[in-house]
Amino acid sequence: MPSRRSIIVWCAIFAVVLAWSFVDPKDRLTWWLESVPALIAVVILAATMRRFPLTPLVYWLILAHSIVLMIGGHYTYAEVPLFDWLKEPLGWARNNYDKVGHFVQGFVPAMIARELLLRRTRLEPGGWLNLIVVCVCLAISAFYELVEWQVATTSGEAAEAFLGTQGDVWDTQKDMATALVGAVVAVATLAGVHDRELAALREKMGPGARET
Repeated sequence: MPSRRSIIVWCAIFAVVLAWSFVDPKDRLTWWLESVPALIAVVILAATMRRFPLTPLVYWLILAHSIVLMIGGHYTYAEVPLFDWLKEPLGWARNNYDKVGHFVQGFVPAMIARELLLRRTRLEPGGWLNLIVVCVCLAISAFYELVEWQVATTSGEAAEAFLGTQGDVWDTQKDMATALVGAVVAVATLAGVHDRELAALREKMGPGARET
């Protein structure tokens, strides 16, 4: 179980960003489309925290992902001010905040998938686990692109704000490639830290921490 202080800090950060994001967004429908995954995540985490607590690393990564979603929901991914400002000094032709979102879409689910696979299956750290984690993240990214396609065909004027393609015909493929890079980077950089936190969690909870 996370400490009471950690839970309070986590919830306070989430609530503050959510409240800021909700007030006067660029497009209200886009706000809902982008922010609903973060709201669903909070409900799931609250419902599972006692019987299946996650490692601190994964909880904080989920919070970071939620913040990215809520910022994108407030401004739309194509109009986040900081990334508009960065276009000129970095020579970008477009606002690239959506690439941050898709990198995180691979990075964070990679660690969630890694944790669930290590705790709920007989997989061990190594090549096969890494491959499956990356494949799961690619599947999530592809599914999200399918959802975007369906939303775009039904939401009319909100479609462009939600998709954030900014006129790039290869935007979908680039989004999936960015998520792939995020997943690979997460596995390559955080596996050791994650393994140590999993070991500490199992020691604290006992054998029930690894259910097969």
